[in-house]
Amino acid sequence: MSDEALLEGCLKKDRKYQELLYRKYSRKMYAICQAYARDKDMAQDILQDSFVKVFLKINTYAPTNSLEGWIRRVVTNTAIDYFRQSRRLNNFIELVEEHNQEVSEDNISRAINVEEILFFLRKLPEGARVIFNLYAIEGYTHKEIADRLSISEGTSKSQYSRARTILQAYLTGLAGHV
Repeated sequence: MSDEALLEGCLKKDRKYQELLYRKYSRKMYAICQAYARDKDMAQDILQDSFVKVFLKINTYAPTNSLEGWIRRVVTNTAIDYFRQSRRLNNFIELVEEHNQEVSEDNISRAINVEEILFFLRKLPEGARVIFNLYAIEGYTHKEIADRLSISEGTSKSQYSRARTILQAYLTGLAGHV
Protein backbone atom coordinates (compact mmCIF):
# COMPACT_ATOMS: atom_id res chain seq x y z
CA MET A 1 0.00 0.00 0.00
CA SER A 2 1.30 3.46 -0.86
CA ASP A 3 2.37 5.97 1.75
CA GLU A 4 -0.29 8.34 0.45
CA ALA A 5 -3.06 5.79 1.11
CA LEU A 6 -1.62 4.97 4.54
CA LEU A 7 -1.37 8.64 5.38
CA GLU A 8 -4.96 9.29 4.33
CA GLY A 9 -6.23 6.42 6.49
CA CYS A 10 -4.10 7.47 9.47
CA LEU A 11 -5.38 11.05 9.19
CA LYS A 12 -8.88 9.58 9.60
CA LYS A 13 -7.59 7.72 12.68
CA ASP A 14 -8.47 4.39 11.06
CA ARG A 15 -6.82 1.66 13.16
CA LYS A 16 -6.42 -0.62 10.13
CA TYR A 17 -4.29 1.97 8.36
CA GLN A 18 -2.36 2.73 11.54
CA GLU A 19 -1.53 -0.96 11.88
CA LEU A 20 -0.46 -1.14 8.23
CA LEU A 21 1.79 1.91 8.65
CA TYR A 22 3.26 0.37 11.79
CA ARG A 23 3.92 -2.93 10.02
CA LYS A 24 5.52 -1.18 7.07
CA TYR A 25 8.00 0.89 9.09
CA SER A 26 8.35 -0.70 12.52
CA ARG A 27 11.23 -3.02 11.61
CA LYS A 28 13.41 -0.18 10.27
CA MET A 29 12.48 2.08 13.16
CA TYR A 30 13.16 -0.65 15.70
CA ALA A 31 16.72 -0.86 14.40
CA ILE A 32 17.10 2.85 15.16
CA CYS A 33 15.63 2.34 18.63
CA GLN A 34 18.09 -0.48 19.32
CA ALA A 35 21.00 1.82 18.54
CA TYR A 36 19.85 4.25 21.25
CA ALA A 37 18.47 1.89 23.88
CA ARG A 38 20.42 0.09 26.58
CA ASP A 39 18.42 -3.12 26.03
CA LYS A 40 15.70 -4.64 23.86
CA ASP A 41 12.91 -3.78 26.29
CA MET A 42 13.84 -0.12 26.22
CA ALA A 43 14.08 -0.23 22.41
CA GLN A 44 10.57 -1.68 22.27
CA ASP A 45 9.29 1.05 24.62
CA ILE A 46 10.86 3.76 22.46
CA LEU A 47 9.34 2.21 19.35
CA GLN A 48 5.85 2.04 20.85
CA ASP A 49 6.01 5.61 22.19
CA SER A 50 7.31 6.79 18.83
CA PHE A 51 4.40 5.33 16.92
CA VAL A 52 1.93 6.75 19.41
CA LYS A 53 3.46 10.16 18.66
CA VAL A 54 3.37 9.45 14.93
CA PHE A 55 -0.36 8.71 15.08
CA LEU A 56 -1.10 11.69 17.33
CA LYS A 57 0.94 14.12 15.22
CA ILE A 58 0.37 12.70 11.73
CA ASN A 59 -1.53 15.86 10.82
CA THR A 60 1.74 17.83 11.17
CA TYR A 61 3.47 15.75 8.50
CA ALA A 62 4.26 17.78 5.38
CA PRO A 63 3.65 15.57 2.30
CA THR A 64 6.50 17.27 0.45
CA ASN A 65 8.89 15.31 2.71
CA SER A 66 9.47 11.58 2.93
CA LEU A 67 7.04 9.87 5.30
CA GLU A 68 9.75 7.43 6.33
CA GLY A 69 12.15 10.31 7.05
CA TRP A 70 9.51 12.08 9.13
CA ILE A 71 8.83 8.91 11.15
CA ARG A 72 12.59 8.47 11.61
CA ARG A 73 12.84 11.99 13.09
CA VAL A 74 9.97 11.21 15.48
CA VAL A 75 11.76 8.01 16.55
CA THR A 76 15.08 9.79 17.03
CA ASN A 77 13.45 12.59 19.03
CA THR A 78 11.63 10.03 21.19
CA ALA A 79 14.92 8.24 21.88
CA ILE A 80 16.47 11.57 22.89
CA ASP A 81 13.49 12.21 25.17
CA TYR A 82 14.07 8.83 26.83
CA PHE A 83 17.68 9.75 27.33
CA ARG A 84 16.79 13.11 28.86
CA GLN A 85 14.17 11.55 31.13
CA SER A 86 16.60 8.98 32.44
CA ARG A 87 19.02 11.83 33.20
CA ARG A 88 21.92 9.51 32.80
CA LEU A 89 24.16 12.29 31.65
CA ASN A 90 26.24 11.35 34.69
CA ASN A 91 27.07 8.13 32.85
CA PHE A 92 29.36 9.89 30.44
CA ILE A 93 32.66 8.17 30.12
CA GLU A 94 35.13 9.55 32.57
CA LEU A 95 37.77 11.32 30.60
CA VAL A 96 41.10 9.92 31.55
CA GLU A 97 44.28 10.57 29.66
CA GLU A 98 45.26 7.31 28.10
CA HIS A 99 47.66 6.32 25.42
CA ASN A 100 45.45 4.92 22.70
CA GLN A 101 46.66 3.21 19.60
CA GLU A 102 45.00 4.37 16.42
CA VAL A 103 43.05 1.54 14.93
CA SER A 104 43.06 1.30 11.18
CA GLU A 105 40.40 -0.35 9.08
CA ASP A 106 43.04 -2.88 8.04
CA ASN A 107 43.09 -4.18 11.61
CA ILE A 108 39.50 -5.32 11.32
CA SER A 109 39.77 -8.39 9.17
CA ARG A 110 36.14 -9.29 8.62
CA ALA A 111 32.75 -7.77 8.07
CA ILE A 112 30.75 -7.34 11.23
CA ASN A 113 27.01 -7.86 11.16
CA VAL A 114 24.44 -5.44 12.50
CA GLU A 115 23.71 -7.51 15.62
CA GLU A 116 27.38 -7.41 16.63
CA ILE A 117 27.53 -3.66 16.13
CA LEU A 118 24.35 -3.16 18.18
CA PHE A 119 25.82 -5.39 20.89
CA PHE A 120 28.90 -3.18 21.13
CA LEU A 121 26.87 0.04 20.96
CA ARG A 122 24.79 -1.15 23.92
CA LYS A 123 27.97 -1.68 25.93
CA LEU A 124 28.77 2.04 25.75
CA PRO A 125 27.63 4.20 28.65
CA GLU A 126 24.27 5.72 27.79
CA GLY A 127 25.46 9.30 27.30
CA ALA A 128 28.30 8.32 24.97
CA ARG A 129 26.00 5.95 23.07
CA VAL A 130 23.42 8.68 22.45
CA ILE A 131 26.06 11.17 21.29
CA PHE A 132 27.69 8.57 19.04
CA ASN A 133 24.34 7.74 17.43
CA LEU A 134 23.35 11.36 16.96
CA TYR A 135 26.67 12.32 15.39
CA ALA A 136 27.81 9.21 13.49
CA ILE A 137 24.47 7.73 12.49
CA GLU A 138 21.95 10.56 12.41
CA GLY A 139 24.35 13.23 11.15
CA TYR A 140 23.76 15.93 13.77
CA THR A 141 26.56 18.43 14.38
CA HIS A 142 28.19 18.68 17.80
CA LYS A 143 26.54 22.08 18.24
CA GLU A 144 23.09 20.60 17.51
CA ILE A 145 23.78 17.73 19.90
CA ALA A 146 24.94 20.13 22.61
CA ASP A 147 21.79 22.22 22.19
CA ARG A 148 19.46 19.21 22.20
CA LEU A 149 21.07 17.55 25.24
CA SER A 150 21.87 20.75 27.16
CA ILE A 151 25.58 20.00 27.31
CA SER A 152 28.62 21.83 26.01
CA GLU A 153 29.85 21.31 22.47
CA GLY A 154 33.19 20.20 23.90
CA THR A 155 31.49 17.51 25.96
CA SER A 156 29.76 16.24 22.83
CA LYS A 157 33.06 16.11 20.94
CA SER A 158 34.98 14.42 23.71
CA GLN A 159 32.26 11.84 24.35
CA TYR A 160 32.04 11.04 20.66
CA SER A 161 35.81 10.63 20.48
CA ARG A 162 35.87 8.31 23.50
CA ALA A 163 32.91 6.30 22.19
CA ARG A 164 34.73 5.83 18.87
CA THR A 165 37.90 4.75 20.65
CA ILE A 166 36.01 2.21 22.77
CA LEU A 167 34.09 0.87 19.77
CA GLN A 168 37.33 0.53 17.82
CA ALA A 169 38.83 -1.41 20.72
CA TYR A 170 35.79 -3.71 20.83
CA LEU A 171 35.92 -4.27 17.09
CA THR A 172 39.67 -4.83 17.08
CA GLY A 173 39.29 -7.34 19.89
CA LEU A 174 36.56 -9.06 17.93
CA ALA A 175 38.70 -9.17 14.79
CA GLY A 176 41.57 -10.57 16.82
CA HIS A 177 39.42 -13.54 17.82
CA VAL A 178 38.53 -14.55 14.27
